[in-house]
Amino acid sequence: MRRTTLPHVQRGATLVVGLIMLVLITLMVTAAFMLSSSNLKSVGNMQFRDEAVAAANIAIERTFAIANLNNPHVDFVDINRDATNDFSVSLVRTCIRSTNLAVPPAPGTGSSVTLGLTPPPNEYLVLWDYDSTVTDAATGASARVRQGIRQRLSQAQCDLLCPPPGAAACS
Repeated sequence: MRRTTLPHVQRGATLVVGLIMLVLITLMVTAAFMLSSSNLKSVGNMQFRDEAVAAANIAIERTFAIANLNNPHVDFVDINRDATNDFSVSLVRTCIRSTNLAVPPAPGTGSSVTLGLTPPPNEYLVLWDYDSTVTDAATGASARVRQGIRQRLSQAQCDLLCPPPGAAACS
């Protein structure tokens, strides 16, 4: 017995399956591209944030010295050391409080043992609030970093930099 096949019925089935597979592969490649693009943007933002925090810390370290009294202060930072300023840092330093180290703290305030050593009466412990706004010179993107720092000052330095509110000098 002779079997007859109908070749015209199967024509184009391979073409349709091939086109469906091609569309599916194209969709997968497009999705992978979009996902990698968004991941690249995310990593770029994280890198900018880390560099901005590093630039703010560099500016804070520079202005922490007593000799730099300008407030507000603008500093320029070259993070990658290519001789061009990558970030501008606008820094405002605010004195929160000053405490005379010769006056013993009140009992129960968590003070440490002084081992019988008393500091000179004209030494002050000053608490600073550094508020910096970092701006990328190339893109204009910005970030804000705040940091608190304690510093030991003489009475003359405290009088100049951090007089108490309503008073002319630290006392």
